Amino acid sequence: MELKDKSFSEVNMAYEQIANELRMLCADMVQEANSGHPGAPMGLADIAVVLANHINITPKTDWINRDRLVFSGGHASALLYSLLHLWGYDISLQDLRNFRKLDSKTPGHPEYKHTDGVEITTGPLGQGVANAVGFALAAKRARNILGDIINHKVYCLCGDGDLEEGISYEACSIAGHHKLDNLIIIYDSNDISIEGNINVAFSEDIAARFRSQGFLVLEICGHDYSQINSALLSAKQSIQPTIIIAKTKIAKNAVGLEGSHNAHGAPLGKEVIFESKKQMGLSNETFFVSEKTRQHFQDSALRGYKAFEEWQIKLLDSKQKDILESMLKKDFSGVEFPVFGGLESSSEVARLDSENAIATRASNGKILNAIANVNSGFIGGSADLAPSNNTELKNTKDFPHGNNMHFGVREHAMGAISNAFANYGIFTPYCATFFVFSDYLCPSIRVASIMKSQVFYIFTHDSIGVGEDGATHQPIEQLSHLRAMPNILNWRPACANENSIAWRIALGLQQPQSFVLTRQNLPLIYSKHINQDNVANGAYIISQSSIVNNFIKSNETKKLTLLASGSEVHLAIKVQEHLEQKGIATQVISMPCYELFVKKGRDYAKSLFGDSKVLAIEASSGLELYYFADYVISMQSFGASGKGDLLFKHFGFNVENICNKALEIL
Repeated sequence: MELKDKSFSEVNMAYEQIANELRMLCADMVQEANSGHPGAPMGLADIAVVLANHINITPKTDWINRDRLVFSGGHASALLYSLLHLWGYDISLQDLRNFRKLDSKTPGHPEYKHTDGVEITTGPLGQGVANAVGFALAAKRARNILGDIINHKVYCLCGDGDLEEGISYEACSIAGHHKLDNLIIIYDSNDISIEGNINVAFSEDIAARFRSQGFLVLEICGHDYSQINSALLSAKQSIQPTIIIAKTKIAKNAVGLEGSHNAHGAPLGKEVIFESKKQMGLSNETFFVSEKTRQHFQDSALRGYKAFEEWQIKLLDSKQKDILESMLKKDFSGVEFPVFGGLESSSEVARLDSENAIATRASNGKILNAIANVNSGFIGGSADLAPSNNTELKNTKDFPHGNNMHFGVREHAMGAISNAFANYGIFTPYCATFFVFSDYLCPSIRVASIMKSQVFYIFTHDSIGVGEDGATHQPIEQLSHLRAMPNILNWRPACANENSIAWRIALGLQQPQSFVLTRQNLPLIYSKHINQDNVANGAYIISQSSIVNNFIKSNETKKLTLLASGSEVHLAIKVQEHLEQKGIATQVISMPCYELFVKKGRDYAKSLFGDSKVLAIEASSGLELYYFADYVISMQSFGASGKGDLLFKHFGFNVENICNKALEIL
């Protein structure tokens, strides 16, 4: 129902009934689950009713130019699920009854690909704001490539908690810098936090903050339908990103609990729900939705379908149709991955080429450019470290006219923005920083891993090899942390060529992946075993023993397996040479991806190790390597300041110390 179709009083009465049914539907969901957050959904119901008149969504059709709706506060999920149900997404009334229950389509916080219509997994406060900025950035880049067939909006509902989190400040700073006129943030300003009124911890002038960041700021009553509508109309015409500061009451119309922090994270209770419905003149039937309310949201979806049909006609006449179809395929089959020095070797024992040594961060830069040369959707950048991370794309311009992103020193937002680029539909994003600062991205990495979104993280300066910058910049526990995270693959290549092969594999896997790369130069390793099949196993014998032809079956000599990743692989090959001179049959296993190695199972590991002792070498905490190893040489401190090669020796990552430890084990 459009505002212009009825008189002001008629519209108010009709909208009020729809909003009341919507807020009590949410209250019923939380009550049925005996768990959840009724306050925010009830406070936002009036805004949702009017927003339905503006947003272009198509429940049964996925199209790139649809509007995006992001609920940054996942605690408002009851409202999101109710809207998706009423719009006609694949969420039934029974799914609403199953809210927060095991195996339901309606988990406690929205999850991408789990629930139809959910654009991105939010949950941790502030993530959704940064995700919305990411969607708006993606749309701006898409418009630059595809022209005016991309003109949709990104709507984000957020609350006080979202704007208290630093990630939202970072993201909105980027939004203002790029003048994202397609971004509309609706701030549910109800002055309530879990601990009570927000003034116990939060007294910021939000309007002044967002004006300083380049936003159009609109302040309204979030329960006045005319003000809501006018604000949305103004936001859609703005040449700046917009924040609508909507003053609302948490748990609006809940008898005895309206405006109370007690309504934030607990069911209202059956008596309160009964009295509230009675006071609003609603049926006491649980999960009741009138035909009038259903029709309002069905009309909204119909407007979306009409917009989609008009867009399809426009697309057919567009010269960009073929480009869009190509980008939707995300095809990397034509990439010519660089070869560094050569891969051929007839010997079982690996050879080291120190003359052509190259840091894996440097080889990675060449690989990134090879990928970008054949795929216009490959986009990314660094948190102000592109020269150090080697992440600049040479044959493209800076965003929005090209695919080089400059995130500034904003690692938190960079991660969440990359998640949105991955979910947008036509882009494959990467982002980069020093490995030690991956800590700043971990909430976003975790969310990407839950979604299994294809985001690539370029983490350079991977160990004590960072050198003089000292303990604050030397990653120790980060690799173990990421390896403990489900669904993400972490690549730590031994040399430039193993790096190139790892990327060939990674592009075909639909999940987040990190590349953990060296600052220091690494020798090229020549081994006949460096090939795609072996690298895809996560670990493989890169250098076989020269003493016995069949390392696994021989019982005539002492045997040792050296297991290593990254910069420690060439060190292990040097150790192998010394141990074999002492009559110890030694093989070296390169482990570019711990997670893929674990996935191969114990039998595969046994086929590599045989009955040999296993000594792992890794310049990080490395505790997870005990899954395979009898002993691990690893870091026991946070490092120190000094030249990288001296630090490796100081902390025991040298041939002499490793040989001595090997002899102890044997």
